[in-house]
Amino acid sequence: MLGYELIWNRLPGQTGSVNPSSLVNAGSNNSSQGSGSVNRAETITMRVAAVVTQVLPNGNLVIQGSQEMRVNFENRVMQIAGVIRPQDVRSDNQVPYDRIAEARISYGGRGQITDVQQPRWGQQLFDVIFPF
Repeated sequence: MLGYELIWNRLPGQTGSVNPSSLVNAGSNNSSQGSGSVNRAETITMRVAAVVTQVLPNGNLVIQGSQEMRVNFENRVMQIAGVIRPQDVRSDNQVPYDRIAEARISYGGRGQITDVQQPRWGQQLFDVIFPF
């Protein structure tokens, strides 16, 4: 009590002394419980057209491409970027994904299903403030 308990011990007409440990009592309790699950499976079989954005001094090609499609009220976006060797380009002008050096392949989307799978902004804020 910031020293005030000493003043209370000296009040006129007070009988006995006040035990400083009984002046303030505080407690707290918190609990939460939750459960949930998300099951999602997708198989991607697609070809993405990419363009050469740069030719490196050693002759390798820097490529970049993206493709967007709408499936079940979702816009699915696949992006690809990386470096390929000219000798890995097949006669039909295709390059297998495992022949792309420094490959950056991303697949995601936005729409109704993605929105439902994301926690709401209140839950996200709570998770930031109380991460444990």
